Amino acid sequence: MSKIRIEYDSMGKVEVPNDVYYQAQTQRAQDNFQFSERCFPTPAIVALLDIKSAAAHANSQLGLLDNAMAAAIQQAITASKQLDFSTHFPLDLFQTGSGTSSNMNVNEVIASLASDILQGKVHPNDHVNMGQSSNDVVPAGIHISTVRHLKALLYPAINSLSDKLAFLADEHANLVKTGRTHLMDAMPITLGQELQCWRLQLNAAQAKLQQAELNLHHLPLGGTAVGTGVNCDPRFAKLACDYLQQQDQHPWQAAPVPALYMSSQDHTLAVASALKGLAITLMKIANDLRWMNSGPIAGLQEISITALQPGSSIMPGKVNPVIPEAVAMIAAEVIGNETTITI
Repeated sequence: MSKIRIEYDSMGKVEVPNDVYYQAQTQRAQDNFQFSERCFPTPAIVALLDIKSAAAHANSQLGLLDNAMAAAIQQAITASKQLDFSTHFPLDLFQTGSGTSSNMNVNEVIASLASDILQGKVHPNDHVNMGQSSNDVVPAGIHISTVRHLKALLYPAINSLSDKLAFLADEHANLVKTGRTHLMDAMPITLGQELQCWRLQLNAAQAKLQQAELNLHHLPLGGTAVGTGVNCDPRFAKLACDYLQQQDQHPWQAAPVPALYMSSQDHTLAVASALKGLAITLMKIANDLRWMNSGPIAGLQEISITALQPGSSIMPGKVNPVIPEAVAMIAAEVIGNETTITI
């Protein structure tokens, strides 16, 4: 049997592997974008799939999409989430600036699966992408995947660390240690005071992040091409946002002016800047821990961080503060990400 099949798009025919659900436009992007080994992030793909489900629901409610086809699209989306993403959603993170390639990748995979379910032709653009454009769908996907990660992963982790710091601050409230300025001995403080300062820093960073997050609740769905709303029913955006809100219980709202969230990324930058602030707080804590743990003979050795692994290939018994070091590296990448979004 042939290992390839022929697909067509507006530019002509394309050879596509036989064992994938994507079609011509994804294959062209796969051929064009080979800049890194980093794929379009899985959470962003999942967000795009959920937007397509909301769109199918809205278009069905509006009588623009046949109910059977809408049902097939939604079944296909459920099936899509079970696929090997590296095989069926393989596109490089560095691609066309609007994310059109990944939007079409999602459209094509859903269309292929839905066509099998329906036993009839489901078109990636005319049906799956109805009432949408990469211009509005991809920014909305960024909002959705970011808010979901903040609420499901980051905020609980910050809260857990804050609670642990509060416990340790209370436990060591009366343990006196040397305070320092310029790394030189200064007035005595308690270890509890130091831990409490870290906790307050952490909580302040989270508060700024939660404030910045609020703008991401507005989704530019319905804006389609450059915010004009062309080819989209004016009722579509609210129906789609209501559906998304029912699915994950997050307060999604149709943006009053979709173009605002499409022509700039100020709101995304605000979140990135708040994440940078959190990263700087965590780096400060990590570096304080490394200083306090330094030694054990020629350093401060005020505290002992739990030994997790050998620290050297040639110096027996050496143990390093590996978690604070890893946290500092992650913080450096987050700081760099903010610069990337700025540009």
